[in-house]
Amino acid sequence: MVAELSGIGQVVEVLTGLNGLPVLIVECVITTIYTSLGGFRISFITDNIQGAMVIGLLVVASIAIGVETKIDTSLIEPSGLLKDSLLGWQLLYILPVAILTNDFFLSSFWLRTFASKTDRDLWIGITLAALFILIIITMIGCTGLIAAWSGVWPGSDPENPLPGSVAFFGLLENLPAWVVGFVLVMSVTLSTAAFDSLQSAMVSSASNDLFRNKLSVWWIRVAVVLIIIPIVVLAIKAPSILQIYLISDLVSAATIPVLIVGLSDRCYWWRGFEVVVGGLGGIFTVFIFGAIYYNDAYKGAQLILLEDGIYQEGWAAFGAFVAAPVGGLLWGFGALALRLAVQWVQAKRKGVRFDALDRPVVVESDSEAIQYVAGGDLETILSNGQESGAGKVPGKFF
Repeated sequence: MVAELSGIGQVVEVLTGLNGLPVLIVECVITTIYTSLGGFRISFITDNIQGAMVIGLLVVASIAIGVETKIDTSLIEPSGLLKDSLLGWQLLYILPVAILTNDFFLSSFWLRTFASKTDRDLWIGITLAALFILIIITMIGCTGLIAAWSGVWPGSDPENPLPGSVAFFGLLENLPAWVVGFVLVMSVTLSTAAFDSLQSAMVSSASNDLFRNKLSVWWIRVAVVLIIIPIVVLAIKAPSILQIYLISDLVSAATIPVLIVGLSDRCYWWRGFEVVVGGLGGIFTVFIFGAIYYNDAYKGAQLILLEDGIYQEGWAAFGAFVAAPVGGLLWGFGALALRLAVQWVQAKRKGVRFDALDRPVVVESDSEAIQYVAGGDLETILSNGQESGAGKVPGKFF
């Protein structure tokens, strides 16, 4: 949410020179009103509108940029953008890891997955979306090259350079006013459509995951509105959209690998304790790597926030995205060994069988209940008339 609002705020400032705060406030108010009235269904509708507008934006922007923008060929060679670089090879690893792990945290993705009628529909939707996004990202990425070769980026003011994340809109700034106005309306509409999905996903996750549908959804909507207030403040203060994403990407890279281990039936011995320790350990490993790499603990702490971004010389950013998942897994397995050792000692002291590595077994005790046997405990889980094996088996932390 912070990145979405920060992005549209910067776009408004680049294209118009006006303060982006009023736009952010209006966007938040409008999305709150119509998502409260229409729920997640209205978010699906705005997504369709968003897709159509993306096509319109690309068509108009491509034609306008192609006609109005003049490339200075003398800037092509000095830019070095057509040459391979260490950073380019590093990004082949960083970006897939960052994006893949971060997508696990996006509730809007999961909600759309669960909303699919069949697996076939889901695969068709994913395939079409992947192809569509590939085309869009390629076209948007090329505008960075055009911005650099036309002199738009980094701009004429070395003390206030144009952020690379809005180079596309920097190109549009010098186009005719009607094009700028069209793009501005499109951009705000796209941002609104994306923001309402995040808002609906937050309400859904809080209602189902935190309060188990025991609290009125209207109280949750009020809480989300209160949360949006500091989000707007952070969006205004945020120095870079990219840095916001990178921080969440690094956290995802540290926590998701240890979480995925527990999704495998073969790793039935993996518990919540390992996930928590592994996630925190992955982030701590980034600090350790940074402190050793820079020979400075303070810079090691700054690496967790990726203060210098990923477009920097050296191996700092690459090392951070290697240290996060690898360190997380190492800490996770270390936590597993510690937990098993403690449980083994406890079993010996109590004179009972060590059963921490026993495979959980789900057995039907009668027509109305399913019993879950694991680690010597017996928990009865009401199945509400579901068939055998359909009961929800709770996980364990220790």
